[in-house]
Amino acid sequence: MCCPSATFAVWTSAWLHGAAASDDALDALRVWAEANEVVAADEAVAAAFELPLTGDRPYGPARLLTSLRRRDPGPARLVLPAAGDVRGLGGGGPFTTAALRAGEAVLWPSSGHGLVPEAVADGVLRWTVFDLGGPVAVEHVGLGEAEHGLTEALRESAGALQALRVARERPGVRDELAASLRARPRPDWPAGTPGRALRVLQRAEEVAAILALADSDDPGGALSASAADGRAAALRPLSHAVRTARTAAVAETVRVFSEQADRQP
Repeated sequence: MCCPSATFAVWTSAWLHGAAASDDALDALRVWAEANEVVAADEAVAAAFELPLTGDRPYGPARLLTSLRRRDPGPARLVLPAAGDVRGLGGGGPFTTAALRAGEAVLWPSSGHGLVPEAVADGVLRWTVFDLGGPVAVEHVGLGEAEHGLTEALRESAGALQALRVARERPGVRDELAASLRARPRPDWPAGTPGRALRVLQRAEEVAAILALADSDDPGGALSASAADGRAAALRPLSHAVRTARTAAVAETVRVFSEQADRQP
């Protein structure tokens, strides 16, 4: 569910805090690509993380795990930027550009570093580490608030679409939705992942599949350009709520693993 950056943030946090083996963390990434490779965006990052530069022969993700343990960059955060919503990116620069292009990234706010995945070939995912120039302030949304926001956005969007009369009957839509969900990668999560976080991730995945079907409906039953604009406006808060729910679920999971480690004798 969700994306490679969510898998990386959760599994590396579990590993760093003694809740998962490194082999399991590396295996989890293979759900998204048969091969994962890591490079640094510039010479300073290459030296700090002991990674090759972009354009040089990449290393495997195991080297990055080792660097993260050595550097202890603090809790990881999932960021899911979109046009008009760049929360957590810390301003402009190469990281912002890459994260917007990918639609996702891992952020270590306290150390001011980010990680962006990019598919560079069939079955190959390249992760690039960026230096953001210093710590980054991030918005905190509690899991309960995010779950409630997702429910409310779904209700309001459905009502707005009905009022706009841009939704139409679509034969077989339930089968399409089920097929879409089955086709998506289904990564494992570490033992100890909070049940509520998993529930929110699953709910967000279902709503994201609905949004994808709406996008594929050309143009969602709209009868005019103005109706199409209204439809897009109605769905925008729902897309925002999905991203917020996913980031909140990952943040809560990272927090739980961190606190479990702090309580260990």
